[in-house]
Amino acid sequence: MRKIVIRSIAAVASVAAMASLAACGDNTSASTSTSGSNTSAAASGLSGEFQGKGASSQKTAVQTWINNFQEQNPDVKIGYDPSGSGAGVSAFGQGAAAWAGSDAALTADQVKQSSEKACAAGTTAFDVPVYVSPIAVIFNLEGISGQDKHLNLDAATIAKIFDGKITKWNDPAIVEQNSDVTLPDKAITVVHRSDKSGTTKNFLDYVQKAGGKENWNYEVGENWPNEVGQAAKGTDGVVNTVKQADGTIGYADGSAVGSLGTVAVKVGEKYVAYNDEGAAAKTLDDSELDSSAEGANRVVVNINRTTTADGAYPVILVSYAIACPQYQSGEDTGKFVKAWLTYITSEEGQKAAAEDAGSSPISDTLRSKVTESINAIK
Repeated sequence: MRKIVIRSIAAVASVAAMASLAACGDNTSASTSTSGSNTSAAASGLSGEFQGKGASSQKTAVQTWINNFQEQNPDVKIGYDPSGSGAGVSAFGQGAAAWAGSDAALTADQVKQSSEKACAAGTTAFDVPVYVSPIAVIFNLEGISGQDKHLNLDAATIAKIFDGKITKWNDPAIVEQNSDVTLPDKAITVVHRSDKSGTTKNFLDYVQKAGGKENWNYEVGENWPNEVGQAAKGTDGVVNTVKQADGTIGYADGSAVGSLGTVAVKVGEKYVAYNDEGAAAKTLDDSELDSSAEGANRVVVNINRTTTADGAYPVILVSYAIACPQYQSGEDTGKFVKAWLTYITSEEGQKAAAEDAGSSPISDTLRSKVTESINAIK
């Protein structure tokens, strides 16, 4: 196992204007960001239409990447359907997407299945990290929530809320950690994902490991495991549902928080907010690569959910791009995916995503490992 070094860079959100894409499938629109005005996205001779599908957490970053890549490769049209990690991995496995975005690394079964319709005979899919972002625990509580406003909660309390064991905002466990806030005698309404989601898996991985199995006794997976609260589809669905009702709490990629209140989680003896400078990167500093991941060329991160590193925020997701080293659909797909992944993991591509989506760029150390895998694409 090796420690991963990630540079601590402040997440700066910007408003990106959207332009329509003339591409296949359900496309997201592209940002007009000029962050990618340099030439590292250019790949000689690329042409055609290519479709990606998957993690909604990557939506804003992919919008920016698509715009920048197409500016440098005008004969390429790219579509991305942010319908969720599960849907993306499934479509990729069926050969219906050139690449997939997923907030969870592939399972051993998914790696094996990729050779049936997606990857060429004798090869299997691999995953590399392309997007690192905090998952914010969001809430809407009249007079208390608001942009950059926080409530303090430890992992055990978060686990009990999302399991329906704590049902009121003025529960002693919440009050004790927020002595400077007058909390109302109001019911808590949990909002969670209805669809198969890597964001859910990452959130539940934190809840179980940091909150303790005595407080969260469910298997960690991409599907929500209990009947507590309300379900909503996708990141946008969860955020919009929380916005619509007083007393709600949910979880979403940090880029989608908007004006909602968020939870500062307890790390060691301090409470750390999702948007504290370098907080996500500090967690990765204290994490390791998973050398036991089955399959060739895979770069999978074991996130340290129980870190006590000063200023670290452990409720993060490392979102992956999934690709084949060789495609059944032919060399054109492989040539595009190789150029695409090279750009989005480049320093330029990561900087563009950080500016528009508030993500944390991967480090040069991690990039060197990722590049080895991308270079294996034929």
